[in-house]
Amino acid sequence: MTTFVPQEPMIDALEAQWTAIADLATSLTDEQWTAPSGLPGWQVGDVVAHVLGTEAMLAGRTPDSTIDPTTIEHVKNPIGELNEHWIDHYRHRSRDELMTDFAAVTAERNKAMWGMTEGQWDAETGTPVGPESYGRFMRIRVFDCWMHEVDIRDAVGLGGPEQTVPALWALREIAATLPFVVGKRARAPKGSTVAFDITGVAPLTLYIATDERAALVPSIDGAADVTLTLDGADLARLVGGRSAADISRVTVDGDRDLGSAVLTNLHYTI
Repeated sequence: MTTFVPQEPMIDALEAQWTAIADLATSLTDEQWTAPSGLPGWQVGDVVAHVLGTEAMLAGRTPDSTIDPTTIEHVKNPIGELNEHWIDHYRHRSRDELMTDFAAVTAERNKAMWGMTEGQWDAETGTPVGPESYGRFMRIRVFDCWMHEVDIRDAVGLGGPEQTVPALWALREIAATLPFVVGKRARAPKGSTVAFDITGVAPLTLYIATDERAALVPSIDGAADVTLTLDGADLARLVGGRSAADISRVTVDGDRDLGSAVLTNLHYTI
């Protein structure tokens, strides 16, 4: 089933997230810029390059790179190969050149999205989760960029993201995948319910009910069989399989076995 995402709020959220990353990146010292990011083979500056590279690709640009990414140990798939070409592209450019490109490319992307008709925005396109609307793809982009802001902040010890709007859209994207985690991966029994009480910059509560299949529902009757209380940034770290992820920071109330099964199966990103 195609997911339709409102155009104006989504573009505003993506623009706010790009601005947050640009402001954060500009504030870093040279030592912080070259610090290990926590992602295999990447420095903090490479994470910024990765965000930029994806947007540059969507703007129709191609990376200037001759490396063979299949020889890189942490590269596991074609998406990873493309990522490394963009990383290599920007490793041959100065930090100032990268940030100048960041401003130019995101401005170009912003203009292009505002120029799309409703039909173009809602049209089916290829996305990391398969064929979906272009709007859903941009919600995935907010999630990806927001998670990489978490990566940068974790690498240099700056705490969690501070912008509410992009965080909320990123968490809504995570929410879309939680039924798969709860029903398929954690094998929640039929009739069971799981609540995610998300705290932090964009607090919200999500409910998953399992009938013939698990589904995100607006509310449930009574208390959930298990409630997981965690910060939104911690949820992103867990779904991203980050080294900074720590399930000990999650409070589990109710069915602890079900809660443990959900937590240990949250990592779904590639």
